Amino acid sequence: MSDQMPETLLLTISGNDRPGVTSAMFRTLTRAGVEVLDIEQIVLRRRLILGILVTAPRDWKRLRDAVEATAADLGMHIEVDRGIGDNKVRREGRSHVTVIGAPLRAAAMAAVAGRIADTGANIDRIERMARYPVTAIDLHVSGAHPDRLRAMLSIEAATQGVDIAVQPSSLLRRAMRLIVMDVDSTLIQGEVIELLADHSGHRTEVAAVTESAMRGEIDFEQSLRDRVALLEGVPASALDEVYDALVLAPGARTLVRILRRLGYRFALVSGGFSQITDRLAEDLGIHYARANELEIVDGVLTGRIVGEVVDRAGKASALRYFAEQVGVPVESVVAIGDGANDLDMLEIAGLGIAYNAKALVQQAADTTVNVPYLDAIMYLLGISREEIEALDLEHGVVTPAPPLG
Repeated sequence: MSDQMPETLLLTISGNDRPGVTSAMFRTLTRAGVEVLDIEQIVLRRRLILGILVTAPRDWKRLRDAVEATAADLGMHIEVDRGIGDNKVRREGRSHVTVIGAPLRAAAMAAVAGRIADTGANIDRIERMARYPVTAIDLHVSGAHPDRLRAMLSIEAATQGVDIAVQPSSLLRRAMRLIVMDVDSTLIQGEVIELLADHSGHRTEVAAVTESAMRGEIDFEQSLRDRVALLEGVPASALDEVYDALVLAPGARTLVRILRRLGYRFALVSGGFSQITDRLAEDLGIHYARANELEIVDGVLTGRIVGEVVDRAGKASALRYFAEQVGVPVESVVAIGDGANDLDMLEIAGLGIAYNAKALVQQAADTTVNVPYLDAIMYLLGISREEIEALDLEHGVVTPAPPLG
């Protein structure tokens, strides 16, 4: 490169991390009177990489010599690159691409980066959101429409066996304040109606119909009425036994606990039964719940539903109602579900997430999460595992130490 006067200098410092590296470099830069245009710093396994973009002083060679001397005193390596102008302005089509794997293999990241390049987009920044119990990486991408990225990366996600979420980069990602969740096979493991059917001797029959309804093969309302009819004669006390046997999805309590502290509101919208969902809402601190009500007469289930059935359209209607109650637009709602009766609410929400969902739902939703941890959804909201643990620690909740590595 010629010795003509550059407009900017990019300093890239690397080496073993230690206290005082950043402050020492800026003390040297202070003496040169330069302006700071950009800074990026990361630490990987105690290895520091620090990038500083500054305006070039008239005697830029003297500054180069000074920062090289400072780096040598610190035992660090430094490169000084001359250039013209500031960083390029970010192009249109900005997205967050979140990749989640358990494990996340190099081949998967190579494939994701390759597909992003194929669209003509650029990866501007990469952040780690979590390293256990899953690895989650957030890529800041510019230069391609999010819909185009989503279409290409959804194919790669299936091929590589990872979850990939593509969201437009906007302030709405930070402003989502209502989480609307399905219950059966989402918030909890399994289906309540099948557990109740154990008490009537019809579990196998009910399970087959439930599976077909969740795949969207049969009408949900009629299938629900048919299944509930098989519960006729079951004592109402069975509801208590079923509730006591429920198993929450891993990470469910963490998801609710952390996001409530951040001001989020929660709602349960279920094609199941209010006798269960209302108790779940109370126990978990969930603000709203809507579900079907089982008719009970003289302490026994009649095999009928009271009132209108909460079906696919009913779930979407409930989401709109709860958003109105909270005072947010539907674009600021995150909806989470797994079955065909969740499709309408996933579609109208600002972010619709198919959580360990049927194939039909995964194809239709904005994004999918197939790892068995409900709190992984927080990574899609820009919240890292480290931030989750730090907030918990402030409130006296200590999480187990992560594995070494």
